[in-house]
Amino acid sequence: MSDESDFQKSEVTGSRRDEEFTRTPPWGTVTVLEEGTRYRINRIVVKPGQHISTQMHYHRSEHWIIVSGTAKVICDGEEKLLKQKESTYVPMNSRHRVENPGVIPLVMIEVQNGEYLGDDDIIRFTET
Repeated sequence: MSDESDFQKSEVTGSRRDEEFTRTPPWGTVTVLEEGTRYRINRIVVKPGQHISTQMHYHRSEHWIIVSGTAKVICDGEEKLLKQKESTYVPMNSRHRVENPGVIPLVMIEVQNGEYLGDDDIIRFTET
């Protein structure tokens, strides 16, 4: 009986999603491609001239891989431009932001890793 219960539990909490989930904030889209214990993989599209708000997280780090377009990344005051096939790491407790300074959509893959990945671990800062 224990084996059957474990199997049923793993079916419910498995790491693979059957369907993608997409949010559409004003600046673009976020599609959850896969999630599991301690990780989530998102496809993020940022419209030209738009940006994601400056934020930080206490319980997760992020790795961003640029698929297409150009990303202006600001992490703890350090600014860099990334293009296709380039990536960057955003440690926990780091104030960060990504902008699309280009004329085509910025498409990137975000890998979140940490003990807690809830939306209430997004601390947003007001823009100055």
